[in-house]
Amino acid sequence: MPTVFRFFSILPLALLHGLGALLGWVVFLASPTYRRRFLAHAAQAGYGFVQVHAAVAHAGRMVAEAPRLWLQPQPPRCQVLGADSVDQAYAGGRGVVFLTPHIGSFELSVQQVAQQWAPAHGPITILYRPARQAWLARLMQTVRNRPGIVAVPTTLQGVRQMIKALRRGEAVGLLPDQVPPEGQGLWAPFFGRPAYTMTLAARLVQQTGAAVVLVRCERLAWGRGYRLHMQALELPLPESLELAVAQINAAMERLIRSSPQQYLWGYARYKQPRGQVSPAAEGGA
Repeated sequence: MPTVFRFFSILPLALLHGLGALLGWVVFLASPTYRRRFLAHAAQAGYGFVQVHAAVAHAGRMVAEAPRLWLQPQPPRCQVLGADSVDQAYAGGRGVVFLTPHIGSFELSVQQVAQQWAPAHGPITILYRPARQAWLARLMQTVRNRPGIVAVPTTLQGVRQMIKALRRGEAVGLLPDQVPPEGQGLWAPFFGRPAYTMTLAARLVQQTGAAVVLVRCERLAWGRGYRLHMQALELPLPESLELAVAQINAAMERLIRSSPQQYLWGYARYKQPRGQVSPAAEGGA
């Protein structure tokens, strides 16, 4: 499998995205479970299939471009919009928390931040969950720890490393729409439905006073590269953890609505961790 990864890593981006689009549609048509979840999540946000059908191909493109992003030393061409908001965030001296949902090329967003700001402000620290396959775990550990990026495991020690990084004035990156393990989240609205939501992003900001920058990495057509959109969080997070988590969810919703054709609607966002009962389920009991 690593040989296959290396082969795909040298293919032109346009070809990878073409193959990925085909892969996305094959999976969508072949998997009733995935298809139902995709359509249900899009409908929950108020979108019909016609409005978001392009997201089927983009999900495949995300998979196909991974070898290129992981194994090539330099990231592909990426235009950065809103860099001044990042400069202002670093100028505060309390670190920066970059937040992005599962949209576009979120993998590239980390690499671009590292390339542009790590030389002056130190690396960006990200969490990763080790893969079950030994070869993939070794590969991910190697490729995630690129110059300017420090990947730490999803453990208490990893969280402590993120806090230390912020207190040094460095940055961390998170996907706050990722479903956390049992006991590490709260139920909060996401497109009008309760979703078990991580508290880590809000806790990091509340404990360190770090600035928050919202990120969306747009995938351009025909392999022409990417466009990274960056903006500061409009309002400071409140002291209440519940309200802070809800505010982050609302910010993720706005990012997704800015480009719903590139969101991973098939992601199991409303998954119910073992031992956790959603408020909706309790109300219907």
